[in-house]
Amino acid sequence: MKLIAILLFIFFSVSAVQGITMENIKSNLAATVKHLSHDIGQRSYLDVERLNRTADYIEDKFRSYGCDSKRQPFEYLGNTYYNVYCEIKGAGNPKDGILVIGAHYDTVTGTPGADDNASGIAGIIELARLTVSKPLQRTVRFVAFTLEEPPIFMTKHMGSYIYAKSLKDEEIKVYGMISLEMLGYYSNRKGSQYYPFPIFKWFYPDKGNFIAFVGNLSSRSFTMRVKKLFKSVSAMPVESLNAVSIIPGVNFSDHLNFWEFGYSAFMITDTAFYRNPNYHAPGDIAETLDYDRMTELVIGLYKAIGSL
Repeated sequence: MKLIAILLFIFFSVSAVQGITMENIKSNLAATVKHLSHDIGQRSYLDVERLNRTADYIEDKFRSYGCDSKRQPFEYLGNTYYNVYCEIKGAGNPKDGILVIGAHYDTVTGTPGADDNASGIAGIIELARLTVSKPLQRTVRFVAFTLEEPPIFMTKHMGSYIYAKSLKDEEIKVYGMISLEMLGYYSNRKGSQYYPFPIFKWFYPDKGNFIAFVGNLSSRSFTMRVKKLFKSVSAMPVESLNAVSIIPGVNFSDHLNFWEFGYSAFMITDTAFYRNPNYHAPGDIAETLDYDRMTELVIGLYKAIGSL
């Protein structure tokens, strides 16, 4: 018993030193969301200086955790924009393919973008920190995309399109891609969850207290595997949908560009405008988000991808 006590003491002491505690994760998530949405604020394609400050912040965070951060520059309307990414080598066979986890850091004009999508950026930064502390079997690339929002959305100028194309051009094998797209808004109020068609209410909850995994039909196997692993390690409610893009919202994030190049990809989302009344509005501020649930999601996702 004495030996067990000593081992437990060492384990929890090391975890505390590394900051791998629920409270520390929650604090980090909240700090990133607040910094991006309040200190920097609106980050539209017109705000090049603010986007550059955001890229600096993400790069500094990656590097502070010991992850070699890099930038991918590209041009749009005479300005230079940057995707920011870092790679953490896994212990497994590189031929098995890398896992890409991404989120966009730009916003639409007129919103501070706490949920959309400072929450997603907070998620990838914290997942990178956890992965550096204990690398996974599979090599992971954490990517912060720019230019996801309108008027660039669904064009070849999106940062995620440019990044996905570069992976294809370099013949890098991708096991799958997960897009973190709005992670922080939840409601236990009955009727708080909406859907694109009334029939969805027959199969999905009417309370917006769950997280959703959403992808296309060809990505169903990948989506279901991650969902199964997530459910095995987390009590957080999770729903999934793999469908054609004619259903509004299925392709509303960076994962759609990975489909373009034949990669399996899905997004993790709080369902955006089907739940959050502050979507693309000035009210999308840090104080509206649920950091306890965000913490639960990040921990569950980290454990789940560890088994991929």
